[in-house]
Amino acid sequence: MSQDLTPQVFEGLERLCMPQGGEGIVAAPAFPGIERIEAKFSGNAFEPHRHDTYGLGVTLKGVQTFSYRGERRFSMPGQVIVLHPDEVHDGGAGTDDGLQYRILYLEPSLLFECLEAEKLGLPFVDQPVISDAVLADVLLGALTDLEGELDELFVDDFLMRMAQGLVRHTKALRRLPANIAWNQARCARDYLDAHATRTVRSGELESVTGLDRFTLSRHFRAAFATSPHRYLLMRRLQQARAMIGEGSELSDVAFATGFADQSHLNRHFKKAYGMTPGQWAALRRGSQPGRSFAR
Repeated sequence: MSQDLTPQVFEGLERLCMPQGGEGIVAAPAFPGIERIEAKFSGNAFEPHRHDTYGLGVTLKGVQTFSYRGERRFSMPGQVIVLHPDEVHDGGAGTDDGLQYRILYLEPSLLFECLEAEKLGLPFVDQPVISDAVLADVLLGALTDLEGELDELFVDDFLMRMAQGLVRHTKALRRLPANIAWNQARCARDYLDAHATRTVRSGELESVTGLDRFTLSRHFRAAFATSPHRYLLMRRLQQARAMIGEGSELSDVAFATGFADQSHLNRHFKKAYGMTPGQWAALRRGSQPGRSFAR
């Protein structure tokens, strides 16, 4: 298979955001529950880490390789990558020619809400690399224009088609857990979003949701595929990434996002993203001099 994405697979993408020969990461404008980035690099860029979201991407150029669920995986141009929440993985270029790909990170709750009417739980695709031109086309609909913001009506249709595509590749469909306390789970999530840069106590969530901490933890994980603690941590790290992308000093970022110090930020950032904040900042600076897509 060619190590360059063919026009038939990625029709409509006349230009790529990165300069030829450069390395870097470009982040698109944010949409609630969806992050979109393009990355271009060589070698092993990401150490083992895990997200609290789905990672759904398309390889554009080169060979993308990563360890996932005990095996070494390889993605060629045009193939779809599906990484599940809280699954440890690394990432890098499989050849000396380097790698370019686009990926979006999707909060599980958006898929849950999309599948709720069919009483289906979150889909689990056991093969993380898929050759599916239809699913690739759905993904690229959201990834082609990284300069533009996502439209709400577009996202509604995108989520429906994405959910259908993932279900199509799920061997054993799981039924939706009965009686998820959606209102309380969303209330806890909104509270964590609003207080992401400080310590939130279990008693606070009990007060705002009316559920005891253990019941809330069970319902929160069923709804959002992660724990309240990890959800709060990832929101801090998202804010940290945004500030780093804007050029803030790392010591200021650590203070503003609720970490004890820069070392504390470094440790959690590397666990979540597979690189240090300094490495992330260098890759952001390497993407299109004088131009950055703010998040």
